[in-house]
Formats: sequence, C-alpha cells, structure tokens
Amino acid sequence: MAVSTLASFEYLEQLSGTTFQKLYRQPSTALAIFRRMLPHLGRASFAKKSNATGSLVPGLLLTLRRQRDEALSLLSRLYIVHITARTRDDPQVVSLTKGFRSSLQLALTGGGNHQSFGVPSSDSATADVDLHYLDEYARAQWEGILHYVVSSVGEGMHQASQGPTSAVKQLLKAGSLVTSGAHSGITQAGFSFLLQEVNAQVWTLLLLWIKNAEQMEMDSVDVLSFLFMLGSLELGRAYSTTTLSESQRQMLKYLVDFGLVYIPRSTPNQFFPTRLSTTLTSDATALRSVAAGFDAVNTSATGTKGFIIIETNYRLYAYTTSPLQIAVLALFTKLTTRYPNMVAGRITRESIYRAISHGITSDQVISYLSTHAHPQLLKSSAAHGGGPVLPPTVVDQIRLWQIENERMKATSGFLFKEFESQKEYDACVKYADAIGVLVWKSDPKRMFFVSRVEQLRDYLKSRKTK
Repeated sequence: MAVSTLASFEYLEQLSGTTFQKLYRQPSTALAIFRRMLPHLGRASFAKKSNATGSLVPGLLLTLRRQRDEALSLLSRLYIVHITARTRDDPQVVSLTKGFRSSLQLALTGGGNHQSFGVPSSDSATADVDLHYLDEYARAQWEGILHYVVSSVGEGMHQASQGPTSAVKQLLKAGSLVTSGAHSGITQAGFSFLLQEVNAQVWTLLLLWIKNAEQMEMDSVDVLSFLFMLGSLELGRAYSTTTLSESQRQMLKYLVDFGLVYIPRSTPNQFFPTRLSTTLTSDATALRSVAAGFDAVNTSATGTKGFIIIETNYRLYAYTTSPLQIAVLALFTKLTTRYPNMVAGRITRESIYRAISHGITSDQVISYLSTHAHPQLLKSSAAHGGGPVLPPTVVDQIRLWQIENERMKATSGFLFKEFESQKEYDACVKYADAIGVLVWKSDPKRMFFVSRVEQLRDYLKSRKTK
C-alpha cells in the first residue's frame, strides 16, 4: 500500500461512525476510497458484490488468511463492511454497509440526481487557461513549497524560487517538516516528505491543513468530501463555485496556495483543477502518467529518471540542472563543482553528520541515492546478477557514520502481559500478528507489544463472553 494511502487512512480511521455515514452519502467519496484502497483486494469482484446482495464471503477477498484479516480489519475500521462474529453454528459474514454500497452503486452506474462530481461552469472559460498553463502554474506553486522545505537549511537557497505563502510556511512548521529559530532547517519528517510520491506529498500537506481546519471550526465532512470530489474532476475543465458550501469555498484559497486549483481573476466564480488534483485519488502506478505530463514530478524527490553516479571512493556525480535536486543533494553531500549539466561532490563524514543533525537518517540517504541511481549503475547491477546498485562500502560507511550518533528509537503502542493461561496468550499473539499490529513479543514472559489496540480489545472481549 502506498504511503499516501496509509497516511490518509490513518486519519480516516480516527473518524467516528457518524462522520463516515455523512461522508458516504456522496458517491464521489465512496468511489474515491474504492479506487485508492482496493488494488490489493480485487476491485472487480468487490464491485460485483456491491451490485448484488451486499454480502461477501471472506475467502473471496483474499486467498491468504493473514492478508484477508488485515484487509477486513481495515474495511471494518473505515465502516465499509460489517463483520459478524464466527460461532459454532454460523460462519463469519462480511457485508457492505448500506450507505457505502448505495453510493458506490450510484458512482459506478452514473445513477441518481446529485452534484457529487462537481458542476461544470456555464461561464465562458478564459482563453489562455489550457493544460500547459495549468501545468506551469501548478509546477510553480508546488516547486515553491518543495524549495522552501529544502532551503530551510540555508546556504543561500532561498532565492531559488518564489516560495510559498506565509500560510503554507506556517503549516510546514506546524507539521514539523521544517523548524525555525536558532536550529532552523529541514527535519527528518521533512526529508521523508521529499522522498514520498507526489500524491503522498499532497496528502501530507492536506492532512496537516485538515487538522488546522478543525481548529477553525470548519465542517470536516464538507472538507473531506470536497477533496475526494476534486480528485475525480476533469483536468482542464472549468467548474462552478456556486454549488459549493461555505466551507468548501473557503478551502479554495488554500488549495490555490498548494497549486491544486486555479481561479482566474476575471471569473472568480469558476475554478480549474490542476494535474496535482488528479493525484488525490491515484495510486503509485497512476502517478507515472502524471509524471510524464507534469515536469514538477520529475524535479521532486520522485523523479522518474536516475541521475546519480556514486563511486567506491565516495565521489558523487549528479547529471541534473534542477535547482531543487541539487539542493536536496547538498543536504548530505559536500558539493564542490558545478558544470552546465552536472554537479560533482563527495559524501563525507561531515556531510552525513550535518544531515543527521537535521534528523535525516542513513536509510533515507541510501534510499534517495538508490531511487535516483543513474541507469549505468542499474545496468552494472543487472550485469552482476542483480547485485547492489550502490557500492556496498559506501552504504556500510554511511550507516556506520550514523551509528556513531545512534539514538534509541521509540515506537508508540500498547503492552499486553499477565495472561491467565498460555493458551490465551498464544491466541492473542496469533491474532495480533494476523491483523498486522504485532511489534514485539516475549513468549517466556507472556508479553507482547502492539501498535494498535482497537481490534485486539474487541477480540479479547469476544473471548471473555464465550
């Protein structure tokens, strides 16, 4: 599952059942969640069942028990399905919830009288607003945000782009992607943000904004519904703002700052979704087509073409002219020379220490170098039977430099202990492992640690009632 999917679902799982009931009244919301979460479950069989009685046999979802249990657990937390308890007489029954099933049917068949997928504007569109214009506009807005995250370290990079609005800067600081003050700069979360797929980056900022919107007492259902609708709109088409709620119209100015929509000054009652909007309900595969049409994708941390060569002597050559990519390299590389189409430098102990001081980990550095490795390195790896892309000595040394500054890593969660019997302990550990929440266990001490407790708590209650 993509990072963006995980991030957005972690937020959705915190919502109440009442909120989900309101969300699923909109067919666009049901379809968006269906598109984002079901590649690994099999959309075709799921859609077929949604048009039938609404009942699902668990074995039809996935053949592997562990994957099925994890999938059903997620579906249940999102109030998409209702799961009955298995008894001696009756098997477990999984049914689509009524609201989700009805809205998904409307979305898939085009039925109903609703405006869930936006209302095209009846006003004449501005002549110069075409796909190229929207791409350039979105690129400028998004690159401004990425440049600010990277250049927050300093070293004269602030002038590299126009930069985001003050509201976006405050949002980045509130989300701990950058810090200000005496120790200003990019954070570990900020570098992780740069490594994400474009749709993951978009959702990261949107989720930060949604949490801030809740403090502004905006309707969270309106906000989420509009975002899911935005991902389904037609690129390059003008849509009317007159049918939007007050919260949704208030959202538009923030989405303009992110580069997700464009509002012409001459026609403020219409808006255009940009190519970034199409990433809201796209998976990683769909993003490849976005990357082909939107050059900003290529200059972000998810560039589709490798450009980095690194040698065993730690010398690094990057065939790029992108100021953003050069700025990212400068976070963990000592750059020494710049040519018309290339920069050269060296990875040193000091450059890695500098990156670590901003919270960037060795694994993140290695991941970035591997992701953007030059095709020549990939070819060499394939010629040696699929060996490592990066020189092993470089990889090991980068990790050793971090070990010198190693800190204990904390994982939040819940500890279970003092079970009544070995049988009860074994059953609970097996269930926690099956739903994918088990982090650590000690069989001799009958203790285990989990990242989530809701499903396990319900499981323990069901055991007590038997």
